[in-house]
Amino acid sequence: MKPSVFEYLRPESIDEALRMLAEDPDDSKILAGGQSLIPVLNFRMASPERLIDINRLTDLAYLRSADGELRIGALTRHAMLEKSGLIERRWPLLKAAAHWVAHAAIRNRGTIGGSVSHADSAAELPVALTALNASIVARSSTRGARLIPASEFFVGTMTTAMEPDEILVEIRVPALPAGHGYAFEEISRRNGDFGLAGAGVVLSIDAEGKVSDPRISLLGAAQTPLRATEAEERLAGAVADEQAIDDAVRLACEAAEPIGDLHGSADYRRSLIGVVVRRGINNAVTRAKAGRDATPQHNR
Repeated sequence: MKPSVFEYLRPESIDEALRMLAEDPDDSKILAGGQSLIPVLNFRMASPERLIDINRLTDLAYLRSADGELRIGALTRHAMLEKSGLIERRWPLLKAAAHWVAHAAIRNRGTIGGSVSHADSAAELPVALTALNASIVARSSTRGARLIPASEFFVGTMTTAMEPDEILVEIRVPALPAGHGYAFEEISRRNGDFGLAGAGVVLSIDAEGKVSDPRISLLGAAQTPLRATEAEERLAGAVADEQAIDDAVRLACEAAEPIGDLHGSADYRRSLIGVVVRRGINNAVTRAKAGRDATPQHNR
């Protein structure tokens, strides 16, 4: 199929894009990489009157460290995230998550802002950003910019907390402690397919060998990225032995509410969540114990 007729607009600045969107926010769509939007248009799951192409806004394509946090411009491509030395050194969970995004051709074209604003429950980056306590900057032409925590940004299947007249312009990710461990694990039917289950895990191991600041974010466990808070609480302050990990896996599975489909029942998907959470915790603990310093004291 092909999309229905629409008016094509190509702004030269973010202010112009915001003004265009404000003219008809309910019948306009923002086009960035198009890896999610174009299929939706082709199947006529959406039929906007206007398409606003922001690809000329190259000042929205950046990765930079500022004020102790990572700033990601909305037009930054997945491939840039995957290949960045800054990301590998200081926010390696994002690099690990980006590796699981579809195929190389899609990662070369797809944008971080597009993936986050599309809010697919099987998307990797929303899960990683939720684990990292990230925040999203959304702008409108009338109200200016506002900061939305990732925990509040994703509200349902392909639904976010952004208003119709807002554009996602930046993502901010706090710094992680030196020596933290991380892992992003996923299971899919084939390489590049949507994940059936996934988990992003971040934690630290203190001087006494106990887990501190554990974060477990689940993919495919709900209509949004799901923080397994009870599993995190079980690990916090505990030695990461077999019993503690078994308990955390069980609590994560109990928190999950996957939806079954032709690729797997809800029970099957829940069992996969147990597998990826166990792998994620074990790999994050191994990295933390190895003392890998992911946050060196310099900005580049």
